[in-house]
Amino acid sequence: MIYAKTPLTPAIRRAALLAWDVEGEGGRLHGGEESAAYRLGDRVLRIGPAVRGVAESEWCHAVARHAAAALPEAVAPLTTAEGATVVVVDGRPISCWPYVEGDWPDSDVPAQREAGARLLARLHRALAGCRTGPRPVPAFQESGLYGDPPEDAAGLPDPALDRWLARFHAGHPVRHPLHGDFYTGNTLARDGRIVAVLDWDETFVGAPELELAAAALEWGDDVTGPSKEFVAAYHEEGGTAAPLDDESLAQLVRHKLRREYAYFHKAARSGVAHDAEDLEYHRARVELFHRLRP
Repeated sequence: MIYAKTPLTPAIRRAALLAWDVEGEGGRLHGGEESAAYRLGDRVLRIGPAVRGVAESEWCHAVARHAAAALPEAVAPLTTAEGATVVVVDGRPISCWPYVEGDWPDSDVPAQREAGARLLARLHRALAGCRTGPRPVPAFQESGLYGDPPEDAAGLPDPALDRWLARFHAGHPVRHPLHGDFYTGNTLARDGRIVAVLDWDETFVGAPELELAAAALEWGDDVTGPSKEFVAAYHEEGGTAAPLDDESLAQLVRHKLRREYAYFHKAARSGVAHDAEDLEYHRARVELFHRLRP
């Protein structure tokens, strides 16, 4: 996986000191395909891509703050004295977050997979009443979501999937903010318990069934597909998503896989050189897209 290599510059350090009174050595934290995160003491500075505007970042942060008010695991950004959560340095959005000790959970461990499902259910309940208005810029996951063939995934045409998505959303009107990228790499576990959900950059308003299906895949298996145990634990915990039959679960997962396909090619066009492991992962996900077709 390719991670962002954005440096922690002296200008960013100065801005962080002025905005949040944060300073320190600045160790790079693992992860982050578009944003780079650095730990400075008990704080984390996240340096976003130059293409992400302030309004978009602040909107996502407002969702995180709403979730954190009701869910201890939700990690929200700190505000400046003026109440902002973003400062801009050299065209990049900079935000400051509490540091949480922990490691990525292991989705192959049934207890941790179940804990992830239950956390997602509680997160959805926390976000069900969040009213933020439309996201200033559509999230990447939204392309093709409502039946319009996504132009950036022309290599995976599927008119039947497009029609199905349009029908599904017409029959599932519940919408509320979603985390947008709920996988193990955006959560942290400590002493066998998930203690944090991080990285709200992909937040958007959508049907909770969409995120449930996507998360069931991420916490499931690349070969066999989404984890039905994850789905069952989510519903047992009282998540907001409606029950999904096998076809609905498969088609919503296929939407996610098609967005992954688009992101892979977007990264390649931007100059990312995928290694052999990246190429094999991409091949396996495309194969799963075809195998899950109802």
